[in-house]
Amino acid sequence: MSIGAIVSAFTKFPQFQFHLLHRHHQGTYLYNFCATTASFIVNHNRSISTTLSQPKPPKSASNNLEDALVSFNRMLQSTSTHSIYSINKVLGTIVKMGHYQTVLSLIKQLHLQGVPFDACTINIEVNCYCHLNRVTFGFSLLGSLFKRGYEPDVVTFTTLIKGLFAQDKFSEAKELLVKLVREKQIEPDIVTYGTVINGLCKLGNTKIAIELLRSMESLNLEAEKMVQCYNMIIDSLCKDRMISDAMNLLVEMTEKGISPDVITYNSLIHGLCNFGQWKEVTRLLREMVDQNVLPNAHSFNIVVDALCKEGMVKEAEDVLEVMIKRGEVPDIVTYSALMDGYCLRGQMQEARKVFDSMVNRGIQPNIISYNSLINGYCKKRRIDEAMNLFKEVSFKGLNHDIVTYNTMLHGLFEEGKCGAAGELFSEMLAGGQSPDLCTYRIFLDGLCKNGQVAEALSIFQAMKNSEICYDIACYNILIDGTSKVGSLEIACELFNEVFARGLQPDACTYTVMIGGLSRNGLMDEANELLTRMEEKGCLSNHFTYNLIVQGYLKRSESDEAIVLLEKMLAMGFSAHASTISMLVDLLPTRGQDPTLLNMIQKFVPRM
Repeated sequence: MSIGAIVSAFTKFPQFQFHLLHRHHQGTYLYNFCATTASFIVNHNRSISTTLSQPKPPKSASNNLEDALVSFNRMLQSTSTHSIYSINKVLGTIVKMGHYQTVLSLIKQLHLQGVPFDACTINIEVNCYCHLNRVTFGFSLLGSLFKRGYEPDVVTFTTLIKGLFAQDKFSEAKELLVKLVREKQIEPDIVTYGTVINGLCKLGNTKIAIELLRSMESLNLEAEKMVQCYNMIIDSLCKDRMISDAMNLLVEMTEKGISPDVITYNSLIHGLCNFGQWKEVTRLLREMVDQNVLPNAHSFNIVVDALCKEGMVKEAEDVLEVMIKRGEVPDIVTYSALMDGYCLRGQMQEARKVFDSMVNRGIQPNIISYNSLINGYCKKRRIDEAMNLFKEVSFKGLNHDIVTYNTMLHGLFEEGKCGAAGELFSEMLAGGQSPDLCTYRIFLDGLCKNGQVAEALSIFQAMKNSEICYDIACYNILIDGTSKVGSLEIACELFNEVFARGLQPDACTYTVMIGGLSRNGLMDEANELLTRMEEKGCLSNHFTYNLIVQGYLKRSESDEAIVLLEKMLAMGFSAHASTISMLVDLLPTRGQDPTLLNMIQKFVPRM
């Protein structure tokens, strides 16, 4: 399927505005730190207090909130009997800013001053408590409604249902909805049903959401409103990688006279891109043209981002060129996707050109843009250029985030600069940035790869003593590190500790332990652990078998190695270059052994 068809499909659309989500780039590397900072890490983490999980208000100009508060205080002095309507409008504005606790404080002022308020005010209060994950307080306000002679309406109960879903209380939400319908206390509207469907989809109960959608058909709701419910389910199906079901739902809604909108198509295009189904992507784009549905910025950026992830940056550039020719203005997300694409291909010169082009077009780079370039330079081992960009972030008035620090730490350890990594870690803590699990993995891995295994063990012990979160990946790093420096006894202790602490070993855990046993010539134990691994349902891989084969070859036990190599062939595993090299090295001692020669010939084409 030619990607050019996708570009061609885009050229058929009329002009439109550009707007999009951005994608947060996370590295996947493991890292660590220096033993001298163990106590510093522990003390820092002990000082981090546990906070209630409540939504943070979105970033907005502080003067907007100040203006709203000034208006509220002015209205509070008014004696007009109609002032509560204006007050509710101000409260609603502050709610939209995300300052829920502030709104609750303002409503408390209304109570204290005896200002009479209506059902709308109480609904606002209920909404705030639900947003703060305190839905029980929201329910307690129903009494206030009754005391003032009001009845809870569909808005009140829809808000409470949304609050229950926000706290993963599916059963309670379902029970409340059924009770309301059965007792005819309210007549649920499209917003109520949409809230329930959205909640179900977010909790992964898409099947139940579809059943509810079916039950809504008898309500004869307007098609324009029903499309929102279909969109929620289609988006959920696509995120769950159930693209066929999502496409079937698209057919169903069109057959029922419900026209899909740009949100519908964007969800489906995103899902299809994730599967690399470019032919279907092109078909949907053309269908949008036929249905006169104009793509928005999200539509373009979904395709650009997907192409870049597939390494097809040139095709993504073609899409960008079409956008610009049609007078559309790509945003920072478009450029960040292109930079990511070039960085993944190691084409840092091209990535930098995209970065500079973005700046020249008046688009200010954000921390995500910098993170992409820093990560690219670190992967190319151009650590000085990465550090220059790291420093530039502060000069531009931006703040480093955990991704920035983790990326730089990994790059420094890859270059063997453990001291510089330690200094950067201290700088990170001093700047108020807390390390995450990835940070600790980075330090452990970095120290082990640079021969500082004792320091890594010291850090890990400090982590355990201070109850810092750690996982199986931390054990995998240390088992591998200790076994490679000959500390097999410590590696075995760590391996046994995995089970003692109730962690689930994965394929990597078994493989690094098998590698340690094989390197130390304990082949019977290595084979026994391989059998145990497979009996536990943990699938071995080519790494596992190559390590055991190399263990046998080091002991010149070629017959045992060949038996395993035959098994590898049957399982579709490849021999590593180092394994082939060891086989070739055996030829002088084995002469023209036909079995050995035949085995080498079988694997060489697979290399």
